[in-house]
Amino acid sequence: MKKRFHKLDLDLYEETLNNGLSVYIVPMKNVNNIYATFTTKYGGVDTTFQSNGKVIKTPAGVAHFLEHKMFDMENGDAADEFAKLGASSNAFTSSSRTAYLFSTTTNENDCVELLLDFVQSLNITDESVEKEKGIICQEIKMYDDDPDWRVYFGAIANLYHKHPVKIDIAGTCETVNNTYKDMLELCYQTFYHPHNMMLFVVGNINPEELIGVIKENQNKKHFLSENAIQRLKIEEPTSVAVKEQIDTMQVEMNKLIVSIKINEILDDPQDKIKRELALNLLFDLYFSKSSSLYNEWLEKGYINETFSASFTQERDYAFILMGGDQDDYELLQKTIFNFIDHVQDLEIAEDDFERIKRKTIGNFINSYNSPESIANTFSRYYFEGICSFDLVDYVSKMTLADINEVKRYFNKEYASSYIVKKDK
Repeated sequence: MKKRFHKLDLDLYEETLNNGLSVYIVPMKNVNNIYATFTTKYGGVDTTFQSNGKVIKTPAGVAHFLEHKMFDMENGDAADEFAKLGASSNAFTSSSRTAYLFSTTTNENDCVELLLDFVQSLNITDESVEKEKGIICQEIKMYDDDPDWRVYFGAIANLYHKHPVKIDIAGTCETVNNTYKDMLELCYQTFYHPHNMMLFVVGNINPEELIGVIKENQNKKHFLSENAIQRLKIEEPTSVAVKEQIDTMQVEMNKLIVSIKINEILDDPQDKIKRELALNLLFDLYFSKSSSLYNEWLEKGYINETFSASFTQERDYAFILMGGDQDDYELLQKTIFNFIDHVQDLEIAEDDFERIKRKTIGNFINSYNSPESIANTFSRYYFEGICSFDLVDYVSKMTLADINEVKRYFNKEYASSYIVKKDK
């Protein structure tokens, strides 16, 4: 099936294969490269689930561990095989999904087949799993030594009592060391079935030819019957787990992030995207470089150019982060909490709102000139039930009332502070 998106001047080819795999292809004649992502709806927070009637609990970090091991092929390493084809490859694990990707200017059909083949085959041994534990622990320690990561992740962890988002996507060295081959195989069989995955390819390609290559590849393979995956609800208290935490590290300037827990978890994809866009527009209105409030804070020395504000929502959690570097972190903390207390009183002019809305629409349209941006944005929203090609339309329909409505999420009762102080 082909769908035309006139505002973006793009066609989207969509097909669901007999084995359940969803395939999306976007041809672009004005670019040289091809970019593809092969994504599973399985990420860092999927530590408790029900499969075949059994409740499964795994240590934190198994999804990320699997990502590491997927590149092991029977006769080598997938990254090396991509390099032989003139392509670069990578992968990442988020809280809700794991994606494998490549970029190339040549041998696109072979690259797509290689992407399908290495992700749809798990080649691990007890020895290779044990060896990988040390590599992942080194990665975890590297992030632990990064003050920007420490303050960012610490601000999120402060909010939650039980939700697995409070633990790093990679897990801890303890959880990594408690991960074994049979556990990885179980999670692979559960979450890497074609029905739980999506392939997206964009670039200078012939869509009909490519879908034929993909179908032929998939028809040669046998997959076990689909297991219904039920993610068990986490009984997370509404309160914040830690109101304030101070860490000490060797940094040039103190770092602070104020986080706000949002307990209203929306199920409807339309409601979710509306809230996300409204909060992003709100932050742009108040904290873009053209904002009077941002420039006032800058001139008074409350903030510097490291200051940022963001909203994150995933399957069953949502939060706001605000902060940056500031020697007088207590001044920055006071400024942010004062904003939280008085955001309802900060009026937004209609012309400012329309200007930011036009800017946002322009940014979205410009992003569709990049195959990489198209693929990653599509994959980001796909498993949330949203087609990213509709984002321009969603923004166009936003009203000032929508922006004012989301101000209610700024509630000091559900706020927490994480500080990284200079080690004197």
